[in-house]
Amino acid sequence: MGKYSREAANPSKACKAKGVDLRVHYKNTYEAAQAIKGMNLKAAQAYLQDVCEKKQCVPFRKYTGCIGRTPQAKAFKMSQGRWPVKSAKILLGLLQNAESNADFKNLDTDNLFVKHIQASVGYVLCTGVISRNGEEIVWGRLFVLC
Repeated sequence: MGKYSREAANPSKACKAKGVDLRVHYKNTYEAAQAIKGMNLKAAQAYLQDVCEKKQCVPFRKYTGCIGRTPQAKAFKMSQGRWPVKSAKILLGLLQNAESNADFKNLDTDNLFVKHIQASVGYVLCTGVISRNGEEIVWGRLFVLC
């Protein structure tokens, strides 16, 4: 068992899921995670599926440098947003894992909601070849508590 950043108040009524060393951009994953925080589990899965199909955008609130504007962000009272498909697919898999963990603990999956979600920077992959403009590849870590 790995260490989690937060423990549930009542562990018998909560489920957890964690992903480590994921090949996703940290900033995109952070914004997508903040968008689904507090949502019902089914609603969060439907929202991320819409992001993958580019029907809804992820509003960018913190990391807004060079982020384009889109009319879909008006639903969140923002003007900047993107469609991070790779991050959305990773988060969908993590939510599916949390749902499976809830089924294993005999919890009602219809009443689950995302209480805590955290995206943190993993380690920087320093290879001999640095990608364009001196960027380095950053791997991410995710943690979900339902």
